[in-house]
Amino acid sequence: MSILCIGEMLIDFTPVAGMNNSYTANPGGAPANVAVSVARNEIKAGFLGKLGNDDFGRMLKKTLEDNNVEMLCPELTDEATTTLAFVSLDEKGDRSFTFARKPGADLLLNDKDVDKVDFSKWDIIHAGSVSQSGLPEREAVLSAIKKAKENSKLVSFDINFRDKIWGFEDCKREVLRILPFVDLLKISDEELDFVGGKDNIHNIMKQYEISVVVLTLGGDGAEVFYLENTADNGKKDFANGKVKSITVPAMKVKVVDTTGAGDAYWGGFLSSLLRQGVKNIGDLDAGKLETAGKCGAVSGGLCIQKLGGIPAIPTWKEISELSI
Repeated sequence: MSILCIGEMLIDFTPVAGMNNSYTANPGGAPANVAVSVARNEIKAGFLGKLGNDDFGRMLKKTLEDNNVEMLCPELTDEATTTLAFVSLDEKGDRSFTFARKPGADLLLNDKDVDKVDFSKWDIIHAGSVSQSGLPEREAVLSAIKKAKENSKLVSFDINFRDKIWGFEDCKREVLRILPFVDLLKISDEELDFVGGKDNIHNIMKQYEISVVVLTLGGDGAEVFYLENTADNGKKDFANGKVKSITVPAMKVKVVDTTGAGDAYWGGFLSSLLRQGVKNIGDLDAGKLETAGKCGAVSGGLCIQKLGGIPAIPTWKEISELSI
């Protein structure tokens, strides 16, 4: 059981409680958050991304090592510094970001890095839209996803839109290039415009042959959309299959910081699928998806009760005590 996460790892400067204009440096970056979540779920995790040869890059490398995440680009680069993100929290604990990334080291991932990866050893390949915001990383990630499909691996993608990095139309253009290769898609309620709204999710699934779309709704939980029937050959019948959905409630907890919550959710969700024996889309069914949704909900619910991204991500022991 293994999951490879591709894209950015960065420093989240998180506000210090009770101290105005003071921040603490926490490791973060959506794909890296998912990788650490997977590792803490006791599933083999890998991370393919570039870090700068600076104090922050060394801090992030140590974070991956301490969490038993395999680094597929272990050499730090001198060509750019590690990306920084400054987090602002509102009265509800919801976060927004300001980035220092002109460029950041993460954007330097290239095809040569991808060519070194043995995709046959990974069960799920995961990436997100931030990786599509610049070159050469954009084409490297797309190449990696194509290689994953050639190896008959499950592809996971998160429409993780950050308006301080790029505009909606540019992001949507690149996301639409990725969707034909995606099996498992994660979006938040803030990103529904990328798929034409909630009522259009079933059309998007059939158009791009996406087996599962998970719509996260913050405190209202998540809705898991899936194609119900399977053809005789074990593949999904996208032409004739019916899209159904399952709603999984969120944990009712006090919110401290939502940074990394969606990534903790997704790491728990993907790990649960593998733990239930899902290796291809033919293995998916409503029961397994509901169990994965509950695991994700608990993982995200535990995360938001603490400050910081990666520091707040829970372990499998903590999750399993509260989920099915």
